[in-house]
Amino acid sequence: MADDETGGIPAAAILEEDQPQSLEPGMPPEIASPLAPFKGQAPDAPAWFHEAVALRPERTLVNVGGANIELLVWGELGAPGLILVHGNSAHADWWSFIAPFLADNYRVAAMSLSGMGGSDWRDSYSFETFATEIHECAKAAGLYEGPVKPIYIGHSFGGAQVFYSAAHHPERMSACLLVDTGFGGPPTPEEMAQWEAEERAAGRNPRPMRGPQMRGAANKVYPTLEKALTRFRFMPPQVPGNLYIADFIARRSLKAAPMPDGSGQGWTWRFDPGLWAKLDRSGMSVIDGAAVKVPMAHIYGDRSEIIRRHGPGSKRPDQIPASAPRIVIPDSEHHIMVDQPLALVAAMRTILAVWPRVGPA
Repeated sequence: MADDETGGIPAAAILEEDQPQSLEPGMPPEIASPLAPFKGQAPDAPAWFHEAVALRPERTLVNVGGANIELLVWGELGAPGLILVHGNSAHADWWSFIAPFLADNYRVAAMSLSGMGGSDWRDSYSFETFATEIHECAKAAGLYEGPVKPIYIGHSFGGAQVFYSAAHHPERMSACLLVDTGFGGPPTPEEMAQWEAEERAAGRNPRPMRGPQMRGAANKVYPTLEKALTRFRFMPPQVPGNLYIADFIARRSLKAAPMPDGSGQGWTWRFDPGLWAKLDRSGMSVIDGAAVKVPMAHIYGDRSEIIRRHGPGSKRPDQIPASAPRIVIPDSEHHIMVDQPLALVAAMRTILAVWPRVGPA
């Protein structure tokens, strides 16, 4: 998710997909403000979606290093465990319409990393801190009471956290599943120029990247929920495949806040706008994916801009081991759970059933 008053930079040397992008003048409204036509009302949703979100999780807060971390849990204690990690500026509820489809056979947890969702903000952040939060939430959810260690699953920036944990703390998991996760450091000016030229040659208009968020910055407060919802958009920019999912995510990305002028209550984003300025990268180095021994698989969209950057001839190759299973979701961009939620569910259930042979019989 991104709002036009915020920006950011990649979180670490291995990650590039969460580089925020500014909106171009004249960007189509279906990208710039996809929820505006609904004027604050929720779009119609199919029965399966209503039934999924009606299966409400157990909601708790887990204290990790002095910060309360939001934790959602579905399924029976003692079943094999899954922990789901969201992307940049997102939150645990990005999984609330996916997790119920896994909860018949698994104990499923979703958590909001610090600085995002309903979790506390920190004075500083690091990949190691995020790894600790994921582990502590997995323990609090009872995922280690299952027959095998849990499987870590992460989308986008969350996939980078899962990848980091697999490299540095392999003993914590039985396997990891990445969902549309790209690799590589921030692009150099030369690489950006080459990428822009390639985009124009292909008839696409390259979207400029924004600079870093500033420590101490504040999210804008909107006077009404309707106004706030009109500012919701995806990062990287895309047309959301299902607007009822975009609306569900957007509403849970907001919290009440006083208007700066004292005129009453408004709405603002829940994520820490200074997170990227406060993120410590000094201890992070490029990880050799081939050296990661944890079983790893990757699910990604066939139209994902993130994955396209790492195609043949790219100087930022995929670091996922060549032996790792890969599943491509048709007609999907980066945010697969928004574009093709049921296809993502089917892919996850299928791969978990046969790989790495730790799922239920």
